[in-house]
Amino acid sequence: MAFQDAAITSMLDHLGTEITWAGLLDDSNVEATGGTPAYARKAVTWAAASGKTMAANGTLPAFDVPAMTVNKVILIGESVAGTTYNIIDVTNEVFAAQGTYTITGLTLSGS
Repeated sequence: MAFQDAAITSMLDHLGTEITWAGLLDDSNVEATGGTPAYARKAVTWAAASGKTMAANGTLPAFDVPAMTVNKVILIGESVAGTTYNIIDVTNEVFAAQGTYTITGLTLSGS
């Protein structure tokens, strides 16, 4: 049984209060660590859900990235540890040395 659009919108709005951080993973689902400046998860806020989707609010943060290959974004509930809500595949970006990675768009869908 599928949920009505209003229910999906409500669920997405609630998820927006739970998914408050984003991070970067490699192809083994290992989160980035280290670097100078050091890698850290970044806070994410969400616009109100509409039409069974919810988009990140405002400009998304730039991550300091050590030498690694980024190929996933993790959506999580805490700045350290926390519940993982989603892992999103992204186009591989190889960092042979320290660099920055910016998520250019982030939308969640309830369908």
